[in-house]
Amino acid sequence: MASRAGAVLALVCTAQFMVVLDVSVLNVALPAVRDALGFAPGGEGLSWVVTAYALAFAGLLLPGGRLADLCGHRFAFTGGLTLFTAACLAGGLATTPGFLIAARAAQGVGAAVLAPATLTVLTTAFPEGPRRIRALAVWTAVSSVGGAAGNLLGGLLTETLSWRAVLLVNVPVGCAALLPALRLLPGPRTAPAAPGGAGITDAASRTDDGSDRDDGGRGTGAAVPAGARPRLDVPGALTVTVAMAALTYGAGRTGEGSWRDPVTLSALAAGALALGLFALIEARWAPAPLIPPRLLRRRTVAVGNTVVLLAGACLQIPVWYFLTFFMQDALGYSALRTGLGFLPHTLVGAAAGVWVTPRLMRRFAHRTLILWGAALCGAGFLWQSTVTAGDGYLGGVLGPAVVFSLGGAIFVTPATAVVTSGVAAEDAGAVSGLLNTAKQFGGALGLAALSAVAGPEGDAYGRVFAAMTLTLAVIAVLALVLPRPRQPRAPAAGAVSR
Repeated sequence: MASRAGAVLALVCTAQFMVVLDVSVLNVALPAVRDALGFAPGGEGLSWVVTAYALAFAGLLLPGGRLADLCGHRFAFTGGLTLFTAACLAGGLATTPGFLIAARAAQGVGAAVLAPATLTVLTTAFPEGPRRIRALAVWTAVSSVGGAAGNLLGGLLTETLSWRAVLLVNVPVGCAALLPALRLLPGPRTAPAAPGGAGITDAASRTDDGSDRDDGGRGTGAAVPAGARPRLDVPGALTVTVAMAALTYGAGRTGEGSWRDPVTLSALAAGALALGLFALIEARWAPAPLIPPRLLRRRTVAVGNTVVLLAGACLQIPVWYFLTFFMQDALGYSALRTGLGFLPHTLVGAAAGVWVTPRLMRRFAHRTLILWGAALCGAGFLWQSTVTAGDGYLGGVLGPAVVFSLGGAIFVTPATAVVTSGVAAEDAGAVSGLLNTAKQFGGALGLAALSAVAGPEGDAYGRVFAAMTLTLAVIAVLALVLPRPRQPRAPAAGAVSR
């Protein structure tokens, strides 16, 4: 049984690594892509190679997460993995800009289904307790390593082989993962309807203090008839996809122009309108909501995902983006040397995430670790905000990297555990999709906002990392809003432990 659980963990971590890797792996290869496929000399349209993936990924994460609940973990995982792998093959063989951009968008669709499925499979394969904490620590460390390794692997493959290898390297890995996925993951199952047709377990109907809550049918969407097979909430999926895509697109344009640009304002307004319509659909009309409103009444889900969003606004994309330009423009590093410069971030984050954080989580409350980790990470960003090119690599990159990578590793895994704890199995996909959406959308919004902070030349690195410091301070405050851990209740006389 333990070996099977280990195989499942290895499988989901492999898939998660592929997804996270492709967020950043093409960054250092973009000049080679531009020259090979004939993008405009000034790079016009080149940003869509990255943006197409991000838009599809962020926009479809919520319906992608719910798909695992409705169609089964095996279907969602293998379907997302197959589409992602096929899109990597198509992108690696692309001969025109439009074909490559379309392939990257298809990659994003596959990633939006695959990424939440990895966390859903993990949280259902490992029951709450020390084993789940260790599994979450490994999953989180792999995610951190994937983000950092993208720059290194992209530079290495581009300089030694070709930019096409950056995409094609995923094909054999994806194919190799399909067979164990079909063997290890459970097939479709029909969850028994709860009394009254709610289909919700006791764990999902309890408040944060452990007391039972009677929702009275309010805010959970329309009733699902007993025994009926739930279906994907298509109106909700469409509106949230439009909302995430429009907001991501509008936020991305702010880094290129003014907030007052008509196209930017129209995109942001459309996104806000679609988001409001999505909330109304979920609360009033959806028989099987993508995000059941009762979940957002759980303080751990609402506040925990806010923490994840703000962490993503610093750690998901922006820190790699701005440090890349600092090392290349200020320190004069090549693409490969820049990738190597990120190795300490990767090693410190992975080592702390796998060996330090699980031990701390056995001794301290999750909210305590989020507070301490955010404070330490903020201290690292504050140090980073004071460096100049004259500090070189040791004082300008390595020193701050050790501090904020350690701090990030300490608080990200507890934040993930907070969000996913106490969630019923049939809601695991919805919560996983929401968590991944918060992380990815936070990264997109953070990059857009920090690009504006960086100024027209994009080189005000001190202001950028000072803004990150303030964001981590907000996370530390939010940690205090999370519920205190409950003391275990003494079992009643004669009770049988489960």
